[in-house]
Amino acid sequence: MNFIPAFFLLLISTYAFAGHHEEQATATSPGANPFILIARVQVKEGFLDEYLQVAATVDSAVERTEPGMLFHNFDADPDDPLAFTWTEVYKNSNAFLQHTSNPPVLEYVAKHAEFGEGFAIEIYGNVSNAVLANISELGFPLKHFRTTRVGYVRSSISDSRETPTKTAPN
Repeated sequence: MNFIPAFFLLLISTYAFAGHHEEQATATSPGANPFILIARVQVKEGFLDEYLQVAATVDSAVERTEPGMLFHNFDADPDDPLAFTWTEVYKNSNAFLQHTSNPPVLEYVAKHAEFGEGFAIEIYGNVSNAVLANISELGFPLKHFRTTRVGYVRSSISDSRETPTKTAPN
């Protein structure tokens, strides 16, 4: 991927985050809740080692720079050695918007254009309109599974003894 498309992607992502700043999630607004994002990735034949290095680099950067990313995993498909899944748990919609404007993530997306050939997103849970607009602007296919009245969210994903909070559908 050359410099111009990568620069364009950076501008779009930064604009999407700043442009939706007025829709900051509060405790009572849509998008204040945690949610899960699954990104299904297909790597080009002959670029597996390069892709795994790029994935490791962005994973390390996200861990250091994004406290709103509660879980970030890159898993291999058991049936296809070139297929992978990012599983991500976000604290809220603002955490996602920060993720998509994070320079190491933008570098990963640019490298994906070079080493990958498929990228599709699934979201499980309610998110702000800013998240949906951001994904649309980035041009990735999206399937959104909205929360029903059934389910709960614990106050901590690392302590199952805490009392869960019920989720409210949008």
